[in-house]
Amino acid sequence: MTTVKKNKSVWSSRILKDTSKSFKKFGSSIDIDKRLFKEDITASIVHVEMLSKQNIISLKIKNKIVWGLKKILNEIVKKKFQFDIKYEDIHMNIENRLFKIIGDDAGYLHTARSRNDQVITDFKLWMRQANNEIIYNLNKTIKIILNNSEKHIFTIMPGFTHLKNAQPISLAHYLLAYVEMFIRDKNRFLNNFSNLMENPLGVGAISGTSFNIDRDYTTKKLKFSLPTKNSIDTVSDRDFVVDFLYASSICSMHISRIAEELIIWNSEGFNLITLNDKVVTGSSIMPQKKNPDPLELIRGKTGSIYGNLFSMLTVLKGLPLSYFKDLQDDKKFVFDTFDQLKNSVIVLNEVLKNIFFNKKNMKILAEKGYITSTDFADYLVKKLNFPFRKAYESSAKLVNYCEGKNKTLNELKIEEIRKIEPKINEDVLGIFDLKNSINSKKSYGGTSFDNIKKMIGKYKKEIK
Repeated sequence: MTTVKKNKSVWSSRILKDTSKSFKKFGSSIDIDKRLFKEDITASIVHVEMLSKQNIISLKIKNKIVWGLKKILNEIVKKKFQFDIKYEDIHMNIENRLFKIIGDDAGYLHTARSRNDQVITDFKLWMRQANNEIIYNLNKTIKIILNNSEKHIFTIMPGFTHLKNAQPISLAHYLLAYVEMFIRDKNRFLNNFSNLMENPLGVGAISGTSFNIDRDYTTKKLKFSLPTKNSIDTVSDRDFVVDFLYASSICSMHISRIAEELIIWNSEGFNLITLNDKVVTGSSIMPQKKNPDPLELIRGKTGSIYGNLFSMLTVLKGLPLSYFKDLQDDKKFVFDTFDQLKNSVIVLNEVLKNIFFNKKNMKILAEKGYITSTDFADYLVKKLNFPFRKAYESSAKLVNYCEGKNKTLNELKIEEIRKIEPKINEDVLGIFDLKNSINSKKSYGGTSFDNIKKMIGKYKKEIK
């Protein structure tokens, strides 16, 4: 057996000259993919166990390799392991160290395996855990929003379109819109598991292997659902990476939207919320300032998360089958996205736990902008059998009248309304009440208080 010489790459028997220093540094990924050390060692242990079970290697060699790999794991965990760019990546760094610990028997580790299937296996194992972490934190987000919603079922505010007062709604209903968004985000990450649960280990570099391996064994031991079906597709597939980056981008967009919302609401122009001192910063020159910096920071992270998705799509767009070194950057995009998204969700959760909703100001704002005028149009349709467009016209005239008299709709007397529509009854006055308006929206998904209570109960059962 050919022994890997000290400080030499595994291909040194074929490539007779040392790699240039600049390329060695350029081609190394160890600073990024060392995060995969646990997954790499776990998959390697399962791989050699399978080789032993299939009588491809001896039990003695298997035990020796497993012992060495566990020793390396302990060294890395205790930060006693020296990573070296000479060995390119996490796989070669671990293999080189294994040679130093157990000698030439380390060479059996790579039997019936390529780095091509090795790296995808490691990556999928890591991403399964990453998916779960994002889902865990999103569940926290949803629970915090539900808690805030439960406290504000009867808090009245204007719903906005174009940032203009549109119709009166419950604050809880507004918050529950974000619950829907984050549930969709959670489901996208859950859907990612369909590809992440396919086991790449055993397909080799491109064509499979001539060894009598048992891919079902490694699938079960590594808790995959089934082995991948085509070796060529397996080593070139990065759909699972794009899926994760896409799900992260959409989630980041939702986080950015709620951050933007709260920044606006926190401004003096709206003054609908107050943030606890725990989640604001001050100014270096203006002593009166309390700035919503955490919200601005998580809003800004969306740009780089989008960038990682576009970068990965660009890398993939021109690649023929099967494996190319271009794919090395996939981990950089995913790790960066995961770190930023996870931290963004954690910070958002902290903000949502430290927010005070200014109910009084919300009510005052809701009383502006004639936001029950649609209720008047609906009343004319129901009570006087008006076509809606005719009812809309009458309602618009009423708003114009109020503007001219500098009155709100609920300040109108019945005589004034009858100047617009003479057949109106006095019960029309009740429709201008904000609570009545909200409670009238009883259609499924609407803002009525009963609807909100039911939806909160439904969400709480689903989110455990």
